[in-house]
Amino acid sequence: MTLNDIRQERQKWMTWKNIAPLRSALEQLPTLTTQVSAGDTVTITSEEAVDLVELERVARLMMPWRKGPFEVLGLFIDTEWRSHQKYNFLRPHFNLTGKKVADIGCNNGYYMFRFLEDSPSKVVGFDPSALFKTQFDFINHFVKSSIVYELLGVEHLPLYEEKFDTIFCLGVLYHRSDPVGMLKTLRQGLEKGGEVYLDTFIIEGDEPHALCPSERYSKITNVYFVPTLTALENWSIRAGFTTFEVLGTVVTTSQEQRKTNWIASQSLEDFLDPNDPTKTIEGYPAPIRGYVRLGL
Repeated sequence: MTLNDIRQERQKWMTWKNIAPLRSALEQLPTLTTQVSAGDTVTITSEEAVDLVELERVARLMMPWRKGPFEVLGLFIDTEWRSHQKYNFLRPHFNLTGKKVADIGCNNGYYMFRFLEDSPSKVVGFDPSALFKTQFDFINHFVKSSIVYELLGVEHLPLYEEKFDTIFCLGVLYHRSDPVGMLKTLRQGLEKGGEVYLDTFIIEGDEPHALCPSERYSKITNVYFVPTLTALENWSIRAGFTTFEVLGTVVTTSQEQRKTNWIASQSLEDFLDPNDPTKTIEGYPAPIRGYVRLGL
């Protein structure tokens, strides 16, 4: 199956019975002249009047909203993740001016909208979620950016028509049962001299070890390996990267991830041991994220 065959097949996902009403709602959004400010909150304003009640109704159809926040024509979407904290942590380490940039697992595109402040030559998001693609289309209807959103996964990078100067892969690696294979795939998506910005769950320790949760980690079923930074570096070397730079580690707290009325589901407070927040509900070490830059 070619990449275009995959694209055509996945475009059918937009007609699924849970997605089709959302796509119809998008078609009813007003066409306005807007201004965009990509600060901590991606903010869209207009001098034209808008029906905020209807705008909120459409936005809430697309719940849960995970990444953000956004303010759309006066409507504040208080997402589960205060994603600007991660972005601001990484921001001093990259310059995307004139570069081809990919965001793997891009969700609703929050980071990609932030990337635009650097004037990259191209931004492409990869995420196989029809819901997140629809959220992106809701925001981009008003932003009017040239960002390309592909309903593809990291496994499609080797087939993609272009290579990238910079790839962001934030919060994806631990969802893969073959982390070395995934890192190899990221490397195959890079131009020579390119770089990957990666964040993943880690555990503390100097030895090349990894935690292998039995069934769940923080109530997440598809977390397979949580490495030490030493193990992550070894995986990167095996995948063919020549440089491995630790940018820092951050403990996930409720200041970054929390329950809001835009998700209507559990969040970090429900995933941790109520008597010991240094442990998950299963008794494993609580989430710490390691941020690294990989290079060729």
